[in-house]
Amino acid sequence: MSNPQHPNPVAPQQPYYPQPPRKKKVWPWVLGGFVLAVLVLFGGCAALIGTAANEVAKAEESKAVAAPAGTEVRDGKFGFTVTKVDPPVTTVGDNEFLRKTAQGEFILVYVDVANTSNVAQSYFGSNQKLVDDQGREFANDTAAEINVNDQLSAEINPGNKTSMILVFDVPTGTVPAAIEFHDSAFSDGARVALK
Repeated sequence: MSNPQHPNPVAPQQPYYPQPPRKKKVWPWVLGGFVLAVLVLFGGCAALIGTAANEVAKAEESKAVAAPAGTEVRDGKFGFTVTKVDPPVTTVGDNEFLRKTAQGEFILVYVDVANTSNVAQSYFGSNQKLVDDQGREFANDTAAEINVNDQLSAEINPGNKTSMILVFDVPTGTVPAAIEFHDSAFSDGARVALK
């Protein structure tokens, strides 16, 4: 029994110290941010690649479609019009020192080149390609072109045009299907049918 004169002894009161707040875990937020950044990066890359692939497909499709000869086609700052195609020849040039003989035969394509921009532009025959009926592409033979043009390149002022002859050295019997005109070496190009 307990002594009525002495109440239950109570343990001495301990001072109360509040518990420090719990630290929030940061690593889930860092990990989540990293994962989100990676997803955004890959999503952006996928969108960019998809857009680039679409542009390449459009450029290839436009090259596959050739305008009829005599129609002006445009690539970049130039308009190109085929005016004539000569039958194949084996040599070009009257000057005995510059005369050029073909490995196969030469196809000569006459073209008017117009500057459609508002500043002077440089035209280079070396940017143009001939495509045969088998889909093979032939480069312009600039050494042979010296014999048929006054110049290999031309500075064309806005609104002006110049007439050039393109010379392609192709295997004997090649059937030219189209010519692919380029404003520059890196442009998409525009095709004109030759047959």
